[in-house]
Amino acid sequence: MSAAQRILRETFGFDRFRPGQEGAIEALLAGRHVLTVMPTGSGKSLCFQVPALALGGLTVVVSPLVALMQDQVAALRLAGVAADTINSANARPANVAAWRRAAAGETRLLYMAPERLMTERMLEALGRLPVKLFAVDEAHCISQWGPSFRPEYEDLCRLRHLFPGVPIAALTATADAITREDIAERLFGGEVESFVLGFDRPNIRLAVELKQEWKRQTRNFLARHEGESGIVYCLSRRKTEETAAVLAADGARALPYHAGMDKEDREAHQNAFMTDSGVVMVATIAFGMGIDKADVRYVLHTDLPGSVEAYYQEIGRAGRDGAPAEAHMLYGLADIRMRRQFIEEEDAGAERRLREHKRLDALLGYCEAPACRRVTLLEYFGERIEPCGNCDVCVDPVERVDGTEDAQKVLSAVVRTGQRFGAAHVIDVLRGTATEKIERAGHDRLSTFGVGADRGKNEWRSLIRQMVATGFLRLDIGGYGGISMTGKGRGLLQGESAFLYRPDRVRVPSAAPARDGGERRRKEPDGAPLSTSEAALLEALKALRLRLAGERGVPAYIVFSDRTLIDMARRKPRTEEEFAQVNGVGAAKLAAFAGPFLAAIESTLEDG
Repeated sequence: MSAAQRILRETFGFDRFRPGQEGAIEALLAGRHVLTVMPTGSGKSLCFQVPALALGGLTVVVSPLVALMQDQVAALRLAGVAADTINSANARPANVAAWRRAAAGETRLLYMAPERLMTERMLEALGRLPVKLFAVDEAHCISQWGPSFRPEYEDLCRLRHLFPGVPIAALTATADAITREDIAERLFGGEVESFVLGFDRPNIRLAVELKQEWKRQTRNFLARHEGESGIVYCLSRRKTEETAAVLAADGARALPYHAGMDKEDREAHQNAFMTDSGVVMVATIAFGMGIDKADVRYVLHTDLPGSVEAYYQEIGRAGRDGAPAEAHMLYGLADIRMRRQFIEEEDAGAERRLREHKRLDALLGYCEAPACRRVTLLEYFGERIEPCGNCDVCVDPVERVDGTEDAQKVLSAVVRTGQRFGAAHVIDVLRGTATEKIERAGHDRLSTFGVGADRGKNEWRSLIRQMVATGFLRLDIGGYGGISMTGKGRGLLQGESAFLYRPDRVRVPSAAPARDGGERRRKEPDGAPLSTSEAALLEALKALRLRLAGERGVPAYIVFSDRTLIDMARRKPRTEEEFAQVNGVGAAKLAAFAGPFLAAIESTLEDG
């Protein structure tokens, strides 16, 4: 490991490995296969990049996203590492040149998509080169049980047979137990050393709010985070643009980001988010991969995410500096229908669709959690903790009441109306509202007509939403949102079980600190808060980073991460020797950037 330690310091500029990295690197250097599951932002890439340099020869990295490949290659090159990518976004001459460098032994890491790697021509050509390591990034894509299964990843299972004796590293940020087992069996035939880090991010406060007026709720949430950097996730491109416009009209610096925008605009918005303080990035899930911004204070979901894994990965972009952060989700019945419909429309087999519905069930269970949300979230990944004291349910416990009788009324109304009408129609029947649609169907003559007149529409909506979330009712996602009774619901209607539910409360989430339990579990930020002069220096360093990144045609965070700039602002190096001690400054970056950054520090301190 001495060579690995030296590479970590001299190339990447870090004094010590983070938790989980050392064991994975040691196993790969010993020629063993490795499956690494580490939370977003914990340094997974170093688990294969350090061994790649220590082993020599060629390391082939499989990545599903062209943008991610290009960013990682750019970052490695700035660190002085010979890295290349062959991908569909490159012109053919660029790909040919990249291959020639690899074939000549000039390249240490070569990034490719799985479909390009697993062609017979490429495999045959690689067989003639000294390939020392394969790294499969976003490895959950290989599992048929994973939330982002990609058929082209399946063929990677041949690698261990085609290149016997070459270790393979599989890396992912989110994989539940069944997905991990499937990856281990498919990619490694069960012969793999697994490193699974804890999933807990105790500094992130978790909350879920009933979606009512999402624009008002979004404004109210951001009002509590004025001047702070954050991410607002929206499901569609159109909603992303609309939300950014709404927030900008309120005076926030809100920028949209989605795959439908021009590449130049996306990069400009991303650089602004990375460089300036108080920027709100309103985005689809197209935003976030590879982003390492330390001071994101919140992540707001205006729509239900696709799975627990997606939710966990997205909220993991908040609070990477260890300081308090907030993850807030708006959620309602329409979200459930929409997500069910997406699953049914997916081009996949029945077994996979069933699994995706179960994944969604797990997320709905989190949304409707009667006790600590963090306990529910981490149990999904097989991790058990005590109640956190840092979620909305712990801070403001919810009451669970017996709703068996009212649930039976709902079930009766659903059955008697033919199990094909939506929630709004069923509620009108229960409340005795003689709409034209009800009279035309003759539902005003049913015995259940008016039996729920004592409850308001919102109360019935809440009850039905929770019955759907807990499996007593099923949404007809293939039709028009009709609801029907499940086998579990039949048992409830027949008195074989009970139904407990949470009365909805319209609340403005408090900004109060967590209780003692949460305070004890909360991580300390990376050092004390910056002083006024240090904060001013940090802004100057960010502006310089943006200019240097623009000159090189790379995203700002690839020059230096926020963590590095914060360490620089604290240390205030005045010589190259002092600059070399900054966390994240390796030999190549010392040579490339010491001059301009030392000059900026000198100038800012003199002006101050």
